[in-house]
Amino acid sequence: MSLTTKEIAQLRKIISLAESLLANAGKTSAGKSGVNARRRSGKELEAFRKMLKQERKSGASVSAIAKKHSVTPSYIYQIG
Repeated sequence: MSLTTKEIAQLRKIISLAESLLANAGKTSAGKSGVNARRRSGKELEAFRKMLKQERKSGASVSAIAKKHSVTPSYIYQIG
């Protein structure tokens, strides 16, 4: 099967798009606004929650804390 010049150009465009998507795949997660998400457990989770509570008590806005630590505002409200 012989491809036309237009088809070859389209295939090259698809390949370059796929390569750029793969290159950026490791940089972002499925998290909100392209921020890397990670799971915390054990002592690290306890320390993280304690830190979030401290920041909230000091008067920082929930949206600012959420952006800074890559969590949702509802998570911060749930912690208290």
